Amino acid sequence: MLALNYRGPYRVRASQKPDPVIEHPNDAIVQVLRSCICGSDLHLYHGLVPDTRVGTTFGHEFVGTVVDIGDSVQNLQRGDRVLVPFNVFCGSCYFCQRELYGNCHNTNPQATAVGGIYGYSHTAGGFDGGQAQFVRVPFADVGPTKIPDDLLLEDALMLTDAFPTGYQAAEMGGIREGDTVVVFGAGPVGIFAAKSAWLLGAGRVIVVDHLEYRLDFVRNFAQCETIDFKSVDDMAIHIKKMTDWLGADVCIDCVGCEAAGSALQRLTGVKLKMQAGSATVLHWAINSVRKGGTVSIVGVYGPTFNAVPIGNAVNKGLTLRMNQASVKRHLPRLMEHIRAGHIEPHKVITHRMPLEEVSDAYHLFSSKLDGCIKPVLIPPGVTV
Repeated sequence: MLALNYRGPYRVRASQKPDPVIEHPNDAIVQVLRSCICGSDLHLYHGLVPDTRVGTTFGHEFVGTVVDIGDSVQNLQRGDRVLVPFNVFCGSCYFCQRELYGNCHNTNPQATAVGGIYGYSHTAGGFDGGQAQFVRVPFADVGPTKIPDDLLLEDALMLTDAFPTGYQAAEMGGIREGDTVVVFGAGPVGIFAAKSAWLLGAGRVIVVDHLEYRLDFVRNFAQCETIDFKSVDDMAIHIKKMTDWLGADVCIDCVGCEAAGSALQRLTGVKLKMQAGSATVLHWAINSVRKGGTVSIVGVYGPTFNAVPIGNAVNKGLTLRMNQASVKRHLPRLMEHIRAGHIEPHKVITHRMPLEEVSDAYHLFSSKLDGCIKPVLIPPGVTV
């Protein structure tokens, strides 16, 4: 099959790899119809995620058709079209029973923290991902969800990660009716977090970024205010000026370890890899939220030390909430919002490119070229 092949930082290519096979009776093989490049894939691409091994296939956002199943699979049949949550989860451990699918205890040998994730290095279980023609899907009775006939394929694609992650980011903020919510990052997850904040009752939504095309996009898609952080001297002071000097009720970090804005944080966290990424946005969020407010974090950081102003958080009495999104828990509600016309997730897709051009797609997305918000890869031979 054709699949992304990681050869080292900034080096990915499409090449032939062996087709995946059933390795366990509860496996399924899925022929990929669409896959995305996620902003967190860029952390892999840039060499920032430990134990990202040469030969790995990335891709944790994909939909496809079931072409083979193991002997124990009962909930799927060959020919079913499915969306596959980015979490690889068993469905039966202590955490899965509590719908914390992103913390599954049985799908990652490094299970002290995150559960398994498709195509996200051996720190997340070492599973190959869906930027390929075919992918092996373990625990096929609990992870994949059949795509309803009334759901657009590319809406289903956004339900594998970006939309549920943005929605959980807003949900973890504990938004109350009328709250002011600040979202840091106008990538796809930040865009969905801003839209979700309205769905949860926010009275005011502000999105922070520095790329004008992304700020334009989120203003139109999520009907929010925006801040270009390059035009701001002090983010906390600026947001307090906008909020009667109280601060925002909720601040959401949808950026993670590659945040710009602080030269020191970027040097120590990204260039020199002395920390688990640049903590710029964590500083902004903790310092910009009001006393007694909530900071929600879905931005991806590394597993090691990071210099976070925890004293400020303690003295302000903040609530900090964070996790990988438990995609499957959110699917029924998010499908309701799509059916009701509250949101059209596929409209964040700006580029559709053949899998053969995956190197160009990563360069386009990483370098923020051509107004790219969300790129989708289409494997060869796919006609839908």
